[in-house]
Amino acid sequence: MSQDATSIAVAASRSRTVNILLGVALLLMVVNLVTEAAGGWASARFVLGALALIPLAFVIGEATERLAEHTGPVIGGLLNATMGNAPELMVSLFAIAGGLFTVVRASLVGSVVSNLLLVLGTSLTFAPRGRVSRSSVLSTLGQVGLAVVLFGGMAVHYGWRQGDRQASGFDLPLSAILLVLYVVLTARSVRAAYVEHRADRAADDAGPPEWSLRKGLLYLLLATAATVVVTHVVTDTIQAFATASGLGLFFTSAVVVALVGNAAEHGGAVVVAARGNRDLALEISLSSSAQVALFVLPVVALVSATFRPMPMAFQPVEIISLGIAVLLPAAVLGRGWSSRARGLILITGYVALACAYFIFG
Repeated sequence: MSQDATSIAVAASRSRTVNILLGVALLLMVVNLVTEAAGGWASARFVLGALALIPLAFVIGEATERLAEHTGPVIGGLLNATMGNAPELMVSLFAIAGGLFTVVRASLVGSVVSNLLLVLGTSLTFAPRGRVSRSSVLSTLGQVGLAVVLFGGMAVHYGWRQGDRQASGFDLPLSAILLVLYVVLTARSVRAAYVEHRADRAADDAGPPEWSLRKGLLYLLLATAATVVVTHVVTDTIQAFATASGLGLFFTSAVVVALVGNAAEHGGAVVVAARGNRDLALEISLSSSAQVALFVLPVVALVSATFRPMPMAFQPVEIISLGIAVLLPAAVLGRGWSSRARGLILITGYVALACAYFIFG
């Protein structure tokens, strides 16, 4: 079989796999609706929703990798992060409307931590050993680090207490600063990355991308829309699951909900890392963590001020875990090299923090 025929066969196989996984996700969503109509346990609906996110994560990862052929790894990683974090933003706003402030803060903090330790660590474990862009890694970690400092200032302002604290005007200007910083830095990096990618493609004389831009965007939007629906179900049933499982609301929010919400990024990063696309896998985890810290959390704070202000009253364990999630990857990747051992260090760090969430949360 010729190389062109082989490429066509591989592309067709991937398209069939994506269609099958979308069908599986749809089936699980239908079962979830039937369970709700039959008055089934809320905890069972939580589990069904979490299971539905697994095939959707693969679809988002596949679509992102195909789109990255058009845009390059930086913009591809940003696309994956944006589509993956869109459900988290929607779920956060739904939860705020229900007064679940602890769920929102814990799940978004857990999202940053899981992206920087678990997702990044898993990507390094599956990806081939090699050099990484040290400047890109440290730049992104520096942005998240700045957000952690400001979040720490907010926590100090509230006296490290939560309870029935009322939101204050101190949160809004700091959130606006983070939001503007993220937009400016992201716009600059996207422009530079796109110019570099076009120059690289021209020099390499690479063949046409496997999927068209329209096809990649269509699959990405379909999977993301389905993910929004599923994560809404997960949010509605989180308290029932936390009670039934005995894990507690904080641990369930910071670990279980964060992992479920990050299924798209985690699955996408692992898929592309296993295929040898180390740069894109790293960009997915780094872009997602920066987007949650500098965009999603500030937007949630600003939007909630219009209907039910959420105090940015973080617990000490949340701020400490965020600091560790920034410093550990900086130490591991500071020399610009990735390896399986470095990935295992990050995964171990995440497991330790998850235990801390269970003990101190």
